[in-house]
Amino acid sequence: MEWLMGNTVLYMSMSLDGYIAGPNETDVNGLGDGGGRLHEWVFPPEGGVNSRIVEEFMATGAVVAGRGTFEPAEGWHGDHHDGVPIWVLSRRAIPGWASDMSAVHYTNDIEAAFREARDAASGKDVLVHGAATAQRALAAGLLDQIEIHLIPVLLGEGRRLFEHLGSQHRELERLRVLAGEGDVTHLRYRIHY
Repeated sequence: MEWLMGNTVLYMSMSLDGYIAGPNETDVNGLGDGGGRLHEWVFPPEGGVNSRIVEEFMATGAVVAGRGTFEPAEGWHGDHHDGVPIWVLSRRAIPGWASDMSAVHYTNDIEAAFREARDAASGKDVLVHGAATAQRALAAGLLDQIEIHLIPVLLGEGRRLFEHLGSQHRELERLRVLAGEGDVTHLRYRIHY
C-alpha cells in the first residue's frame, strides 16, 4: 500500500461532471434522480479492482458521517460494517429510532468527532461519508485523503462534492489511479494544507 493506515479518508462516488447525487434529492430519494448509477460499481463480482476498493473501505475502524447521509441510510441499522463506531455530525439530537444503536454517537463538534473516531479506529483508517461532512473537515484541516470513484456519466445537475470550500488553496498529491470494472476510475489523493 502506498500510504500508512490511520488516515481520515473520504470515499465518494462522483459523476464526471462533479455530482455525488442527482437532482430532487430528498429523505426518501437520498441519491436523487439517477444518483443510484453512481454506486453500481460497489456491488462487483468476486475479485477485481472494485472488490479491492470495497474491501479497503470495509476494513476501516470507525465512521464519521453527516446526518444527511446517516439518516436516509436508516443508520445502516446501527452497523455500517463490523460493528465499528459511527459519529454523526448534526445540530439535532439523535432521533428516537437511532437512540438504541450503541455504536452511534451524535455530535456537532467536528474536531471531537474526528479525534474520537481516530482513537476508536486503533490505527485503522476512518471512513468519512457525506459532502457537507467532507467540506467541514476540509475547512478544519481534518481530512487526510480523498478517494473519488469517478463514474463515466454526466448527471447534469444535483449535489456537488466540492462546493462551499472557500477560497483557501489546497494541493492534492496523487497516491494512485486504478481502472475498475464498469469503467469506474478510482482516484486517491493526499491533501496538503
